Amino acid sequence: MSTDKRQRNDQAVSISVASRITAVEVHTLRYWEREFEEFLNPVRTDGGQRRYRSEDIQTVFVIKRLLRDEMFSIAGARRYLAKSREMGNAA
Repeated sequence: MSTDKRQRNDQAVSISVASRITAVEVHTLRYWEREFEEFLNPVRTDGGQRRYRSEDIQTVFVIKRLLRDEMFSIAGARRYLAKSREMGNAA
C-alpha cells in the first residue's frame, strides 16, 4: 500500500463508525454507495473494508438532508449533486 493511501486510510473510519456519526444505518450507507457511486465512494482497504473519509461523511450528510429533510427522490438528489459539483459547490 502506498504511503499516500495509508495516510488516507488512517484518517478514515469504518462503515459502523460512519453510521454512528451520521445516524444513517449501515445497510442504508451501502445502498447509497450504489445509488450515488459518482459522489459517495469510500476508499477500500486491501481486505475490501470500507473506510469513510471526512469528505465521504460530509457527502452522507448532504444525501441524508436531500432525501430525508427536503424529500428529494434519489434521481432528484443525483441531479442536485451533479449540478452542485458542476457549479463547484459542496452542496
